[in-house]
Amino acid sequence: QVQLVESGGGLVHTGGSLRLSCSASGRTFSSYGMGWFRQAPGKEREFVSAISWSGASTYDADSVKGRFTISRDNAKNTVYLQMNSLQPEDTAIYYCAADRLPFGGGKVKGYEYDNWGQGTQVTVSS
Repeated sequence: QVQLVESGGGLVHTGGSLRLSCSASGRTFSSYGMGWFRQAPGKEREFVSAISWSGASTYDADSVKGRFTISRDNAKNTVYLQMNSLQPEDTAIYYCAADRLPFGGGKVKGYEYDNWGQGTQVTVSS
């Protein structure tokens, strides 16, 4: 098991930036791929970004490409999501998740993750 705690959410204006952090504890963080997902009110959870266990590979949803950047610091057991040029449609609760299996390349499907944080709210005002 791994415990995940997100932070860094908040309220920003259109075009603003936020950096989300997800701190992990409980198992070898550096051996597992990590992902960020989000869920807006009345909508299904959707994939945002993922990063491989080593950090060498990253994957982004088309809706955030060129605006969001996922990264990780294995020494700090933390994964980040830098969000720039935020738009009102980015408003959602953002969740980080840990891959079900070690040494993965970063996954885009929610069922491939077995540990989730509690989420952090991001609100973008127009």
